[in-house]
Amino acid sequence: MKLGDVLNSINHTKEDIMRDDIDEKKYVPFIVNRGLSFFPDTLMQANNMNMFHGTDKRMQYDYLRNSIRKRKRFSKWMKNKNPNDLEVIKDYFGYSNKKAKDALDVLTDEQVSSIKADMYTGGSS
Repeated sequence: MKLGDVLNSINHTKEDIMRDDIDEKKYVPFIVNRGLSFFPDTLMQANNMNMFHGTDKRMQYDYLRNSIRKRKRFSKWMKNKNPNDLEVIKDYFGYSNKKAKDALDVLTDEQVSSIKADMYTGGSS
């Protein structure tokens, strides 16, 4: 049971894909709620499940599947930048983690490559 299958069954197909205890153990409510929180029409249901996080996983899945209106929803998940780039920016500018993340948002890939070249000290990679 993949995350995409779970979100698709909640959002679009309304098919019950949680067939046994193994599927229930694979269900991660926090990640599912995060996937639903990107949309204004599913945000309240995701927030409800975050407030009642102690509820049985099967009950959470059934609530979301039956309370969310059928619709195709797609979103891109935000991914972390390369952690090596973060370390290079921290060393080059002497920044904290937060400032280095902000700098990575502003710098282009070419600028980061140039900084990496300046910081390269040789040796094995």
